[in-house]
Amino acid sequence: MSRHVLDEGARQRALSLRDLTDPALGPHAMQLLLDEMVGSLQRTFGCEVIVHRASPIVSIEDNYDRLHYPPDGAARDARYTRYVSETEVLRTQTSAMIPPLLRRLAQPEGGRGRGRGPIDDVLLVCPGLVYRRDTIDRLHTGEPHQVDLWRIRRGPVLTAGDLRGMVETVVAAALPGRPLRCAAAVHPYTTEGLQIDVVDGGGWVEVGECGLALGAMLDEAGLSTCSFSGLAMGLGLDRILMLRKGIDDIRLLRATDARIARQMLDLAPYRPVSSQPPVRRDLSIAARRDTTAEELGDRVRAALGERAPSVELVEVVSETPHEALPPAAVERLGSAPGQKNVLLRVVIRDVERTLTHEEANALRDEIYAALHEGSVHQWAAGRPPTGRGA
Repeated sequence: MSRHVLDEGARQRALSLRDLTDPALGPHAMQLLLDEMVGSLQRTFGCEVIVHRASPIVSIEDNYDRLHYPPDGAARDARYTRYVSETEVLRTQTSAMIPPLLRRLAQPEGGRGRGRGPIDDVLLVCPGLVYRRDTIDRLHTGEPHQVDLWRIRRGPVLTAGDLRGMVETVVAAALPGRPLRCAAAVHPYTTEGLQIDVVDGGGWVEVGECGLALGAMLDEAGLSTCSFSGLAMGLGLDRILMLRKGIDDIRLLRATDARIARQMLDLAPYRPVSSQPPVRRDLSIAARRDTTAEELGDRVRAALGERAPSVELVEVVSETPHEALPPAAVERLGSAPGQKNVLLRVVIRDVERTLTHEEANALRDEIYAALHEGSVHQWAAGRPPTGRGA
């Protein structure tokens, strides 16, 4: 299984990104949203709340093994996971904070350091950034925010009915008045798993997943299922906040334009500011046969760094294997066996300012240089970007 390790520059760029859920890094509407959900659950359950934050660099064991992901699961591949060493990753889910937190709860002081013994009923709140390799569009980012909400209780076993009540409480607090539905879903660390969807316009949008906490996880942490049971829920905070405020572009959550940033301090409906004109560029590239749309998106983010938010969309329009290409296309691309031709639609639009023609072309060429693996190149600026060969 491929485990390409991030270089130091990529690692530092990822770690330097602001976590919008953390009040210590400044106020943001995402914190208000999280407070409403947690407060509603606390009032409903009448239990203690533990908010837990941890380094985004976690062990492979906590990110996968202790959550019962299969050893050969596709999620572990470097096409989807950012490895920082042979034994550590940038967490792909806030659920990675749960195994060590469960082990703390099993200690005599219940993880609180006050000598009060194991906790009888507690809501675990684990918010933060997670790190994915993902496509680029208005709804996706490579560093989304999540929160894991787990209720752990000693005594009467928590049931599917309790789980449904938890879902209804969270959705009512986060997205008042929105109809919801739950569909069966499989997660390795739960049983009776569900996907949580809410209405958006004329369709349904997934906002999270949940289930009964896997008994084996509790036992392994030292919380015997003879005494303890749990409810597990994971939510996508970016998507929920966008729905709450009526935002259609995830990049707005981090915008620094004062007209936008001021609106990211409350939960009032978003009032659009004047939009910038889009610049569209179609790219024809050669890429490895097994290259995914998510991998292409991640490579664009890595190549552009701080300029990545200026790219609104990188969309795969079509794919053609090398063997099916006409000779003229093979020559134009410099394509080779084992590759494919990918037609991409790129939309360049900064949310805060209008880009010049030259700036747009420079971004187009940086994207092209990061993605095209053929031996022949076509540059919009007539030459490769600085520091790159033709």
